[in-house]
Parts: sequence; C-alpha cells; structure tokens
Amino acid sequence: MNMPLILNLLVALAVCFALYRMQAVHVSFTRRVFAGMGAGVLLGAAFQALYGATSPIVNDTAAYLDIVGSGYVKLLQMIIMPLVMVSIISAILKLKDASSLGKISVLTIGTLMATTLVAALVGILMAKLFGLTAVGLTSSATELARGQYLQGKLPDAQAINLPSMILSFIPANPFLDMTGARKTSTIAVVLFSIFIGISATGIAAKKPDIFGSFAHFIKVAHVIVMRMVTLVLRLTPFGVFALMTQVVAQSSISDILKLISFVGASYSALAIMFCVHLAIIAAVGLNPRRYLQKIFPVLAFAFTSRTSAGAIPMSVQTQTGRLGTPEGIANFAASFGSTIGQNGCAGIYPAMLAVMIAPTVGIDPFTSSFILQLVAIVTVGSVGVAGVGGGATFAALIVLSAMNLPVALAGLLISIEPLIDMGRTALNVSGSITAGTFASRVLGQTDMAVFNNAEEVELDSEQLVA
Repeated sequence: MNMPLILNLLVALAVCFALYRMQAVHVSFTRRVFAGMGAGVLLGAAFQALYGATSPIVNDTAAYLDIVGSGYVKLLQMIIMPLVMVSIISAILKLKDASSLGKISVLTIGTLMATTLVAALVGILMAKLFGLTAVGLTSSATELARGQYLQGKLPDAQAINLPSMILSFIPANPFLDMTGARKTSTIAVVLFSIFIGISATGIAAKKPDIFGSFAHFIKVAHVIVMRMVTLVLRLTPFGVFALMTQVVAQSSISDILKLISFVGASYSALAIMFCVHLAIIAAVGLNPRRYLQKIFPVLAFAFTSRTSAGAIPMSVQTQTGRLGTPEGIANFAASFGSTIGQNGCAGIYPAMLAVMIAPTVGIDPFTSSFILQLVAIVTVGSVGVAGVGGGATFAALIVLSAMNLPVALAGLLISIEPLIDMGRTALNVSGSITAGTFASRVLGQTDMAVFNNAEEVELDSEQLVA
C-alpha cells in the first residue's frame, strides 16, 4: 500500500468520522445525507484532479471505498425480502375489507404504467428537441465490444413477451425467489405473501386461537425486521459518500463532453418527469414542496447507488414514516415499482434510444405510426424490468428488437451510462413513491398528520420500530 493511497483513505476516514459525529449530535438525517453526497462530490473531484480518472491510485482507492458503498447496498438487499414478506402479511391481517387489496393493486400498478407511457412520450420529445441521432457516430473498441455483448443478449430479450412475463410472476418455488434468484423474484415474494395473508384471514373465524398465534408471530417478526431496517438505514450517509466519491473520481469528462447532447436530453426528460410526479401529488391535494423535502434522502440514495431494488427498504420507511402512507400500500408500491413501470430505465431511455437509432436504418422516428408503436412497446415492455444495474439495457434490448432496430448501436453510449443511470434510478424510485402516495390518497388512507408534520421524522429513529 503506497503513501498516496494511505493518504486518500485517511481523508475518507476523516469524512466518515465527521458524518458519525453529525449523527452523534443528532443532526437531521436529510442533512447528513446532503453532507455525505457533497463530501463525495468534492473528494471525488479532488482525486480526479490530482491523479486522473483512470489512475491506478484512483482505482485502488475506489476499491476500498467500494467496501463501504457496495457493502451498504448489499445490506439493504439483504433485508428486502424479509421486509416485503412480513410487512405485506401484516398489512393483510389488518385489512378490514379484503377487496381493498384489489383496489390498491389496480391504483398502484395503473399509476406506474401510466407514468411510464408519459415518460416514453417525454423521451421522444426531448430526442426531437435536442436533435439526437446515432448517424455518423464513431465507435471505439470499448463501444464495439459493448455492442457485440448486447447483440449476444438479443435472443434473451426476444424471448420475452407479456404472457411469459406475467407467468414468471407466479412463484413456483417461493423459497428460491426469497434468494432473489430471478428478475421477478420480488413480485413473486409479494404474491406468495398475499397468499399467506389471505389464507390466514380465512381461518380467523373458524380457528381464532391459531390465527391469534400466527398474528402474534408476524407482529414479532415485523418488529425485528423493522429494527434491522433501522440499523441499516443509519449507514446511509456513509454509503452515499462512498458511492458518490467513486462515481465522480472515475467519470471521464472527455467522454461526457462527446455525448453532452444525449446527457442534456436525458436529464431534461428526467426533470420533466419529476415535475409530472409532483403534479400528480398536487392533484390529490398534497403539498408538492413538502413531499419533495420528505423523499429527498431516498432519491439521493437511489441516485448514488443506481439500484431501484436496493432502495425498497428506505422507500417503505419514507412512505410510512414521513408521508403517512399505510404500510401495505407502501410495500406494494415499492416492490412493484422496482420491477414494473420504471419511468427512467424502462420509459425514457428505451424511447430516446429508439428515436436516436431509427435514422441509421432510414426510418423517420417522428411519424405517428412509429411513435404509437414505440410508446405501446415501451409501456408493455416495462413490465418485469429488473430494478438493478443493467435493467435499462435489458429494457432497451426489448424495445429495439421489437422495433426491428440494430441493438448493437446502443453500445455507443457505454461511456456515459453510469452518469445517466444515476438520474434514471432516482426517477424510478420517485415513480414508485408517487404511485404509493397517489393510491393511498385516493383510497383516503393517508395519515395527513404525518404528512403535514413539519418536524422531520428520522428514518433511522427508534420511533419507526415501535
């Protein structure tokens, strides 16, 4: 271990100690997340300025920071399945009207799909305004290799259709899905949990003693799981700091400048969709500014980690502890939103990419027939896109192959993929929280006292496990 690496790690440790001290003196969770993100940007920029993005020292430093960043993400992934399972079963046991389960599902999934359709239209519009096209772009060796990789993945994407995707939601082996082995494992666990909850309520009248024992067991399991969530969420500022430092330090400025139009178009589309989400919140009578303030820590984590699935625990906690959404709805929205109707990865990105690539094969992407077909394919294809790294690529493969467009050209964007994926993931998580908040408000189940509480409820507070 050389001296520059040791100095880099000492500085990183000093930042982590400062974040710990902020927690010890009870600085608010949102401010600690802001501080972690800001420190990550500054330290990452300093590393790049001193050593260069591809320097061995930067790579070695990033490897050590990855212990904190990726380690935090793995801890979140560890608690996703237990959280989803016990929360949904617990929520069903408390439901007075079982029909409300169907209403929750329709409102949540309907909102996710509808916003994805809007996202596709916004992506097409931004591609038009920014004049995006893949015509004339040259490919480096890395981009060519990426294109060949995508071409090899094409058969998997072509094998996907709506009936097979819906069938994959059904858990043939729920214990396998609890390991997260499949792209649709989260939804499969949700469905299995629903079956358990409905089965338990079915014996409530006939065998009240057994039902009472089971309900008590679920209550105990729920308290323990929520305690686990609280412990992991306390690490959020540290995880955000490490992840952001890595991204900034290893980003290639020259590659970003080469494709600055696509970056600008992407973030313009993302900004518009964030406004659409806030408009939905305002339409159901909630204060969009207060809503945005309350969900910011989740968006910050999603932005730095680039994992929609990993954000599920924090999303559920935010919806229940800050927005006043019932636990059942929050879990439905967070779980389904990590796999269905991702506005960024499965909406904006594939639509924009299709419009960009179409001219290379002599197709006018702005005809009504092309746009209608593209929007329909994007909306349907958004079902089952995994909420982990690579989900957007798979969504693009599905759309490009269905539109008979050359998928290898998608490799041209490999150099700026991480930068754009950060914003896409934040939008995905925003969409799932919007769906949950909308469903809760429409069903009249939002606790307005919690939503209107001006005092910030800490996501890592013991109050959330009481």
